[in-house]
Amino acid sequence: MKNKLYYQYAGSSALLILVFLGYVVRFYPSWLQGFDSVLTSVIRHPYPNWNSFYLWVTKFGNPSTMVILTAAFLLVLLMGKRYAEALWLTINVGLIGGLVNPLIKLVFLRQRPTLEHLVLETSYSFPSGHSNASMLLFGTLIFMTPLFIQHKQVRLVVQILLGCLILSIGVSRVYLGVHFPSDVLGGFCLGLSWLLLTYPIYEEKRFVWRFKSKQK
Repeated sequence: MKNKLYYQYAGSSALLILVFLGYVVRFYPSWLQGFDSVLTSVIRHPYPNWNSFYLWVTKFGNPSTMVILTAAFLLVLLMGKRYAEALWLTINVGLIGGLVNPLIKLVFLRQRPTLEHLVLETSYSFPSGHSNASMLLFGTLIFMTPLFIQHKQVRLVVQILLGCLILSIGVSRVYLGVHFPSDVLGGFCLGLSWLLLTYPIYEEKRFVWRFKSKQK
């Protein structure tokens, strides 16, 4: 696959950042206090004027929303005989977002910020599940847009909008007081590393299945 090494290098870099963050969170949490406090102050500066916006945006990362959207996209892919895409999406969101991320939370057991929580959360804080899930779902769609949108400019606009949505969901978690910025960064790195490292595998499988006429 073209640029396979680039994806592997970028994915490995994101994974290393996640490992480093996890190590610091577990053993030297005080190292992150300055980073988290500064970014939290910046993000929450417009509080409470942007409450409605961030309460709306964060819903796109809710588990129920993720299930509905993933099921809808899976239906479209299966109807279009895009089986490799459907399998990749299912693994990304279902396995990594739905199972691995919650298990990682149990390793670090990081408590959530003591700020007022504008939404109810009962699980641990690191890494952010909303940030990870949004990266996995909407990030997968960013990779798949060339399959459905041929016009380069339109495709780029859609990809940028999806990227902005991912970023907004992560920022919303800090604004709403339920995550530290390092939680969000950890969630993003987990999702991004998985996408980048598995994208070449998905591309290879898609090529083989198309060659064997097993899918479109």
